[in-house]
Amino acid sequence: MRNRINIVLLFLVFCLMPFSCLMAGEAQYQDINYTFDENHMTAEVALNPRATGEIFIPEQIQVGQNSYTVVGISDKAFKGCKNLTAIVLPKTLKQVYRSAFEGTGIYLNKSNWTEGCLWIDSVLISTDKNIKPRFVVPEGTRLIAAGAFQGNKVIQRIEIPACINRIDHETFRDCKNLQKIVIPPTITSIGEEAFTGSGIALNENKWKKGALIIDDCLIATNNELPAKYVFKNKTPIRLIAERAFANKKNLKSVEIPNTITTIPTAAFMGCENLTDVVIPATVKTVGNFAFYNCVKLRNAKLPTELERLGAGVFYGCENLTEQVLSEKLQSIEKAAFFMCRSIKKITFPARLKRIDDGAFAGCSSLEAINLPSSLQYLGEQAFAGCAALRRVSIPEGVNSLSKQVFQGCSHLYRIDLPEGLYAIGDEALSGCIALEIINIPKSTFRIGVRAFHNCQQLREIRLVDHIHMIEDGAFMECKLLEEIKLPASLKLLCRAAFAQCISLRKVQLNKNLKEIGDGAFCQCRSLREVEWNDSLRVIGTEAFLECKYLKTPVFDANVEIRKNAFKGCK
Repeated sequence: MRNRINIVLLFLVFCLMPFSCLMAGEAQYQDINYTFDENHMTAEVALNPRATGEIFIPEQIQVGQNSYTVVGISDKAFKGCKNLTAIVLPKTLKQVYRSAFEGTGIYLNKSNWTEGCLWIDSVLISTDKNIKPRFVVPEGTRLIAAGAFQGNKVIQRIEIPACINRIDHETFRDCKNLQKIVIPPTITSIGEEAFTGSGIALNENKWKKGALIIDDCLIATNNELPAKYVFKNKTPIRLIAERAFANKKNLKSVEIPNTITTIPTAAFMGCENLTDVVIPATVKTVGNFAFYNCVKLRNAKLPTELERLGAGVFYGCENLTEQVLSEKLQSIEKAAFFMCRSIKKITFPARLKRIDDGAFAGCSSLEAINLPSSLQYLGEQAFAGCAALRRVSIPEGVNSLSKQVFQGCSHLYRIDLPEGLYAIGDEALSGCIALEIINIPKSTFRIGVRAFHNCQQLREIRLVDHIHMIEDGAFMECKLLEEIKLPASLKLLCRAAFAQCISLRKVQLNKNLKEIGDGAFCQCRSLREVEWNDSLRVIGTEAFLECKYLKTPVFDANVEIRKNAFKGCK
């Protein structure tokens, strides 16, 4: 039950994440808050509700030993900061939201506006009613903010210069009088709902067979889309907008033309009757959540030259059966194959370095994985709930097992850990009820909270002398464990570490152990023999509760025996 709950929680976490960016951490640099992405080594400015005066945003920020390139200003980052009077934006910036500056001193200062436009460092932030109906974005503009024209009732025609490469989220949303736009060939991506509610989108004559196409860019689709969609246009479609086909219930198959290089974020999200997708060899990137919750999708063969597979790409595609991953992939991002219950086999690329959080969580039919020697990182819950998985060998480049990485892999009977592994994370192998033996590498110093909890078939544990911490419930409910020899390096045995190990008969304490935590051997009903040491100073509450065959020893006055430590013993 615990494993199922954790999988559901992970499901909810990813559902609530914004599609545009999945950040990994938070930090403050020179008094400005940032979120940063360890996978792509990028950062964006986070919420800074108390920003004042003049602010400089650098191109790079330093977090610990790592340097991150600043690429974004997040939604509402400085909203309402009336005392923010000036800001310098980095040249590395790729995305900024109009809402980031609404209500700021910069936004409210009319001297910062020119002919109905607010500019900051050649970035077009916002527009108002003073804009010209026919507007040409000036050459030299390096970025147009998401929502920059949103709700503008004046604009009728707009020309975007070749210096711009993206039309962002909701940029022209609800521009009801906008009838014409010139999209240059330099535009490589169009954000979700960029034209929703605009005069262009409201004009029925602009739609052909359920699709809105502007300058060879497929912007959106509607319910008139045929079940089998074939891209037909006078000139080839060169671009698909984000969420262009999202939630089209009647769509069953689609063949993407070979003029497309990117399948964008959430392009086919929620197409619950989509069964077949032909992806051409020209595609280099499949964006975040591209096929999210396409529950009937069976065939979506990935190109051999694919360079990036985004987060949550096949999230919830429970009928997808097999995938061979491109040799050019170096990472599998968060929740990429989350809950793909029918996948039995995955072929990993030889140069793969990262498998991120929840990448294969809930792939309950996945029987075998061959992790490449190049692998350096396994994220939290990477293979959690892979109930059919039987054996795993962790490559030498992986130096720790992340939290819940193999939790609930109920048929996993063997896992080979590499020399150099320094930590086994919280609940890393919890619920692996078939696991029979575990050899802890000599380099390991930490065994996390409930790391091996409920490993019911675990008969033998070889604990090495470098272990400093066996944390709460680490081996709780390991019901076949019969004997334990604690390593010489261990000074504290934490709470419930071996609780309810009902077959445990013998425990050999090390000479340096000073404290046995609360409930450490609680309800170990077969425990008969403990080799005590002279260094022991504390025996915690209910430490040996209901160990009915254990004779209560006699200790000197230096040992603190807490409440019910030996209750129920002989």
